[in-house]
Amino acid sequence: MRELLGRLSALDPGAENAVRVIAHFDALVEAHAGLDAFVRAAAVLADCPAGLHHPQRRLRLRVDPDGARLPPDERSPEWPGQPLDGGDGALVWLERPGPATPTDAMVLERLAAGVRVVLERTRASAPRRDPALVELLLDSNADADDRARAAGQLGLPTDTPVRAVASIPGDAPLPEPLHKWSTTVGPLNASIVVPGVPELLVRAGIGPAGSPADLPRSWRGALVALRLTGAGTGLHPGQRVLRHDDLGSLALLSETLGSAAAHVPDVAALERIAEQLPWALATLDALAEHASLRRAATALHVHHSTLQERAGQLAHALGYPLDTAAGQHRLYLALVLRRLHHNGDLAGYGPG
Repeated sequence: MRELLGRLSALDPGAENAVRVIAHFDALVEAHAGLDAFVRAAAVLADCPAGLHHPQRRLRLRVDPDGARLPPDERSPEWPGQPLDGGDGALVWLERPGPATPTDAMVLERLAAGVRVVLERTRASAPRRDPALVELLLDSNADADDRARAAGQLGLPTDTPVRAVASIPGDAPLPEPLHKWSTTVGPLNASIVVPGVPELLVRAGIGPAGSPADLPRSWRGALVALRLTGAGTGLHPGQRVLRHDDLGSLALLSETLGSAAAHVPDVAALERIAEQLPWALATLDALAEHASLRRAATALHVHHSTLQERAGQLAHALGYPLDTAAGQHRLYLALVLRRLHHNGDLAGYGPG
């Protein structure tokens, strides 16, 4: 394929673009990708937001070129689009005014074809590991009857609670229970699990339990929890797996606070200290997580006298005490806000 693209580029750059578009969408079809992946591919290839509206299925999906979901909105008549040829008003589009370029036309054609494949696959009987059905189940904008049908096709239990899990690919292999019902949503893995979630080596957020009909809510909860996880490293300490059930009021903080966390003075102070002292953030995280200095020292594998000296140095640098309840609460909140800032707006990804 690379050799073919090189030859086409020398002969006709437009032909090269067409082959790239075709190859990209063909790969998605072969991978049994869901609607989210197809619309995201169109947005990336066209370098502008892309959308899908299917009135009959109550689907309205918009994705920006960075792969994040956009709020549902009406399509402007100035934007190039292509019907899905079902006679029901369903169509896909690219969000920029003016006539479609040849590359835009190819992207729209392949996007429409890919969407038709997914809709047909999820309408009929489907293999139980179909990622598109998982995506449909997590999407609160999808028709309730379609989601109920998808749950049946996947073989989800009706008498046992299920949960959604959001995880970051590449950290570690997914255990089999997360492979069974899973898909890729933007930069994340999305999985549906039954009770008894296995011990996870991947970095993940686990949503609240409920029926298959509650999975969109569980997915949103999983994203909220994932935003509060840490990588478990010196620069990004913190728990790698969190359950939404255990967050309490921190869930509200994760849901409502976005990029503003970067401008909080206590967060900025943590960033300055991290640049000066490589061990600072892991030490502060241990001090915030453990009730006593000795327990924190054990977690860090250092002598408690060494930790006591470091704690004094860090308290001086931060400008507030770390051995009082108020100081510990302030430190804990600052570390949480820093995680929210570094994890970004994960709620912008995925269905729901």
